[in-house]
Amino acid sequence: MSDPNDLRAFLKEAWQHLGRGVTDSRSPARYPTFATTDSNGTPQARTVALRGASQSGATVEVHTDTQTDKIASLRQTPLAALHIWLPKADLQIRLTAEVEILTGDAVEDAWAKVPEGSRVSYGTEPAPGTPIDHVYAYEKPSKRSRFAVLVCHLTHMDLVHLGERHRRAVFTKDDGWQGSWVAP
Repeated sequence: MSDPNDLRAFLKEAWQHLGRGVTDSRSPARYPTFATTDSNGTPQARTVALRGASQSGATVEVHTDTQTDKIASLRQTPLAALHIWLPKADLQIRLTAEVEILTGDAVEDAWAKVPEGSRVSYGTEPAPGTPIDHVYAYEKPSKRSRFAVLVCHLTHMDLVHLGERHRRAVFTKDDGWQGSWVAP
């Protein structure tokens, strides 16, 4: 680890973990918890797969089926929080984002990169969350029309390192990602 007082290095470390989450399916950053609120304002959290991370664009990306509850929630309130715990690094990454839902022609390149075996995640019939008569009363056809990319435009990052001496920093879009130390 670099100088523990270096805010820029702390932020860089977090982005390195996010990037690894995109490319390495064994990385704990690969599967963040993604939280939204439903139409009643009730928090809803689920695990997603991280599919993109851009420090320069201050974005992370996940894919989903357009018929999921998260899409309905995001259409009502396009905000989400993501949580990542990296046990070997003793690092918690919390992200807050404004979410842009991309579908149709806008996701053609992303769809082309989805492996054939994974495409069945987009098109479950009946739609995800629908009550069914028995445990396997559903089909998983691949439906390109149901594929969505969620581009999460980050507004806030909260990093907590749980080392011998805990340290915490907050970075925001409003401060140009300069960051500041806060009490852990």
